[in-house]
Amino acid sequence: MEIETITSKQFYSTKRKNKNEHILQNTVFEMNQKAATKAISKTLNLLPVFILSGTVTLLFTGAFLVYKFQSDFEQFQFERIESTIGFPFLIVAAILFFFKAGVFLYKSFLYFKYKPIESVSDDLLPTCTVIVPAYNEGKLVWETLLSLADSDYPEDKMQILTIDDGSKDDTWYWIQQAKIKLGDRLAIYQQPQNKGKRHALYRGFKLGTGEIFVTVDSDSIVKKDTLRNLVSPFVHNKKCGAVAGNVHVLNNKKAILPKMLNISFVMSFEFVRSVESVLGSVFCTPGALAAYRKTSLFACLEEWINQTFMGEPSDIGEDRAMTNMILKQGYKVLFQRNSVVLTNVPEEYTGLYKMLIRWGRSNVRENLMMAKYVFKNFRSESKLGTRLLYLDQTAKIIMSFPYLIFMFFFIATHPLLFFSSTLLSILIISSFSAFFYGKKYSYSESIWAYSYSVFYTFSLFWITPYAIVTAHKKGWLTRGLSEKKTEEYFTLEQYSPLAK
Repeated sequence: MEIETITSKQFYSTKRKNKNEHILQNTVFEMNQKAATKAISKTLNLLPVFILSGTVTLLFTGAFLVYKFQSDFEQFQFERIESTIGFPFLIVAAILFFFKAGVFLYKSFLYFKYKPIESVSDDLLPTCTVIVPAYNEGKLVWETLLSLADSDYPEDKMQILTIDDGSKDDTWYWIQQAKIKLGDRLAIYQQPQNKGKRHALYRGFKLGTGEIFVTVDSDSIVKKDTLRNLVSPFVHNKKCGAVAGNVHVLNNKKAILPKMLNISFVMSFEFVRSVESVLGSVFCTPGALAAYRKTSLFACLEEWINQTFMGEPSDIGEDRAMTNMILKQGYKVLFQRNSVVLTNVPEEYTGLYKMLIRWGRSNVRENLMMAKYVFKNFRSESKLGTRLLYLDQTAKIIMSFPYLIFMFFFIATHPLLFFSSTLLSILIISSFSAFFYGKKYSYSESIWAYSYSVFYTFSLFWITPYAIVTAHKKGWLTRGLSEKKTEEYFTLEQYSPLAK
């Protein structure tokens, strides 16, 4: 009996000891895990500092090398002038430089003339149909729809439609959840299969009843006064056929690329589109946020949905195509800086270059289309400014191949001169973007303008030439479903009856 009692005590003592050791091991593991997470987080927080300081160091090193090798640059210029094609090349380069400089000064003059149109009162606002096409957006579409419903646009004048374009993830589930929350304010539709964004929008246009149609991407969040400000120009100007919204980056706090792209977006919209708006010729109303007068839209709707390029149906560039067709009718296309939408952008290189290829192909296609009417009498008012901006954009596309050839030649013959002069050019040219963004938003964040220019120059220089030679290709490129989203969807579908 005594032996059994001792054994029992030993057993329970050993059990307690093992339990304590297990608890201690778990505690140590959790502490190590927290320490590792903290270390990774600290490293990630320091990464922007490393990139920005590295960028500044690199650019000023380039400037110093240009100064250091000034005699080598003079010798290179002399050799180029003396060569067979060198002098003609220099003449063309000089003409292009003065043309681009002149256009920039003209744009700067127009920018200071731009003013957004003020919002009109509720009784003057027209009826409005907001269309949200969605494909593999997950919960983001829920947030988009709720932000639209929260707008200060009169409820009795706003119709919200969303079309799920045959998504393969949980997008339809979140659309249904939004329907439950918003009730009759939201009408939801589902395409039987994925047919592309253009077809989803077309269905929305056919179903809509508003005097004005607004399109919003399903990964975008609008501010409370966005819709009111976006629609107001149609009331002030009867010749206004479309209005472009002001697109900012939503996920610019999450990763490095969005931080860079945020500067690029501000330049593209708040400078370039402000300039175009003064001329009444915004070249592209963005898919993230755009508005169209019903009469101007329906006048070209069938041409738009049946558009082809080199004999194949067009499945990209639906926003630029619609803008082109409305401009061709003689309508004005304006920009509203006070109509802001926040949209998601790629956070990785692969997603970014695919998005830029799609945009590049669309630019090539629609520039060719624009050439058919821009030099004709498509509008009763002055067309000189519009034509000048068109030539500037076209020159950028055409010169991408000569620039590429010259770049490789320069690298092969004088690599150090190439890199130093390129870095100095980036320092000078990007200073305008940095100052523009800093003046309007934040000087501390404006340094990302330099980082993006360096990144684009050395890793995305091939986009435009590649887009030209592959302009005939179809495909959205960035509408795939990641493995992570697939796993999340199937987990949700397993436990939620509404997802089925």
